[in-house]
Amino acid sequence: MKTIQQSLLLAALLGISAAALAQTPGIDRKGDVGYLVDSRDNVVKSGAGSCWRTGYWTPAMAVAECDPELVKKEAPKAREAAPVAPVATPKPAAQKVTLAADTLFDFDKATLRPEGTAKLDELVAKVKDIKLEVIIAVGHADRFGTDKYNQKLSEKRAESVKAYLVSKGMEPNRVYTEGKGKKQPVTKPGECKGPKSKKVIACLQPDRRVEIEVIGTTQPK
Repeated sequence: MKTIQQSLLLAALLGISAAALAQTPGIDRKGDVGYLVDSRDNVVKSGAGSCWRTGYWTPAMAVAECDPELVKKEAPKAREAAPVAPVATPKPAAQKVTLAADTLFDFDKATLRPEGTAKLDELVAKVKDIKLEVIIAVGHADRFGTDKYNQKLSEKRAESVKAYLVSKGMEPNRVYTEGKGKKQPVTKPGECKGPKSKKVIACLQPDRRVEIEVIGTTQPK
């Protein structure tokens, strides 16, 4: 039976909204290790549409879909070449879930709480039903503290999630982490005014989060 696409129902399970993660087919990637790709050689992109560069990336490996400013425009003759019909292949389904840091971590901490491990156990159970392509964990922090401190804290939170997933059998090379510090708050400017207090900390809770993007396809039966 052909592999079929199936969006993970993790958002419903965790009570959080989901957004599609883009995949872009159609580029010959023989020898190209500049970007993270799935098993079908499609570039893996974040929910914001950004490509994920590997540690081997150099400007010489740039492709137009990821770094158009680094790629020279095609010559007129190349643009006039007859288009090649794409081969229809099933794409991995993608889901993005957001886990609140007050569930995973205590305020200003990066050590997983029991409630956090329970939520990640639910995630692992769902992932076992699919052929996993990649998991990307992105940590975030609220506005309290310096940029440097919050960047480090967000990275530690993402790494804690990865370490737990790996301890549950996930392949380390399929789990990627990143920290965004306090650069991408969910709360609106001026929404949580005032100095640090229990009330303001509670108001800023949505900013203290870990976003997990999961890409995979159902296993053939």
